[in-house]
Amino acid sequence: MPGYLWLWLIQNLYEIADAYFLIAHQVQEPQPGVVSQCLKESLNIKGLLSRCHVAIIFVLTDVSSGNIFSLADMSEGFMTEQLLESVRSKYGAVAESTLSSKDAGVKAVAEAFGYSTEELSSIPAEANMGLSCGNPTAIASIRPGEVVVDLGSGGGMDVFLASPLVGPAGKAIGIDMTPAMIERARTNAQNGGYTNAEFYLGTIDHLPLADGSVDCVISNCVINLAPDKPAVFREIARVLKPGGRLAVSDIALKAELPPAVAQSMAAYVGCIGGAIKIDDYREGLLAAGFEHIEIVDSGADLNAYAKVENQAGCCSPSMDTANGLTVLGEVCCSTDALTPTSLHDDLTKLLSEYDVNAAAASVKVYAVKPGANKNCCGPTCCS
Repeated sequence: MPGYLWLWLIQNLYEIADAYFLIAHQVQEPQPGVVSQCLKESLNIKGLLSRCHVAIIFVLTDVSSGNIFSLADMSEGFMTEQLLESVRSKYGAVAESTLSSKDAGVKAVAEAFGYSTEELSSIPAEANMGLSCGNPTAIASIRPGEVVVDLGSGGGMDVFLASPLVGPAGKAIGIDMTPAMIERARTNAQNGGYTNAEFYLGTIDHLPLADGSVDCVISNCVINLAPDKPAVFREIARVLKPGGRLAVSDIALKAELPPAVAQSMAAYVGCIGGAIKIDDYREGLLAAGFEHIEIVDSGADLNAYAKVENQAGCCSPSMDTANGLTVLGEVCCSTDALTPTSLHDDLTKLLSEYDVNAAAASVKVYAVKPGANKNCCGPTCCS
């Protein structure tokens, strides 16, 4: 399709309200011709214009919540790219903030999900930003000399807790897809004198690690953010040594989320909207070849995230007004016209509107890769 026709398509279809979205979000008077700044985060217009395989786009501004649109008939690869960019943007803002264990709310979140005061005081305060949903190092049975990898390592919190457990003969490795997080973690490692801790930029569905090189994989509230979770499970199985183990804290679903939460970008980036059902989690691990799988509801209250409020950092930079799109520069990034919102602000608002504990849970996930002396043909014969 000629470029000018795609431009016409974008300029006109953003005025179309998706009826299902209207019902779910109870928007009575959508404003045609006004595009929330969240569009920059969730839909790259320039990239969209260059992709002729995009068929239909429905865009709607939800002024009350800052969450916009639903999308239909878009390529899986394009959506994955946009989701990852949204996550990277939000968590990049967190990484560049001053949040740390020195903040009472941040410390309270970590303690609510299983970290002791002694553990928090033993690592750099800047490693904790109130993003956890459990304490995977406490359930991983980490031993001296092991290679431990943390998927989505953030500021390095769990890597630094694993570091003394593996000792000088071992290695604690963090993988994160957000450059600002890697920079923050490396700074923390240097300031804390962690000589056996390493951090690498990468996505958890394409790990920059060799086959069979890891004894234990841990992760803290990150796998739920991955658009392609089966690929993540396969990657974990690939890098683990035979007999290696998985010990993860994550968010999983006990029941269906309310439609408004399931469709919310804030809920997705906040580790709720992208969560899968517990049974699907188990099946995904089985399909990747794991055995001895256990998924345990920790019983932790997800409302703990509301303890962190008023964090600085905006979801995305200002969007230009090319192509005739009007921009509400403060809709996505503020609770009022002056104050920027954050990942934690979005979560606090979400938790105030919905009882997410009814459908979602903080879970502890255990699994083992079959040993070298066991010939496994797949989930059926190995279960």
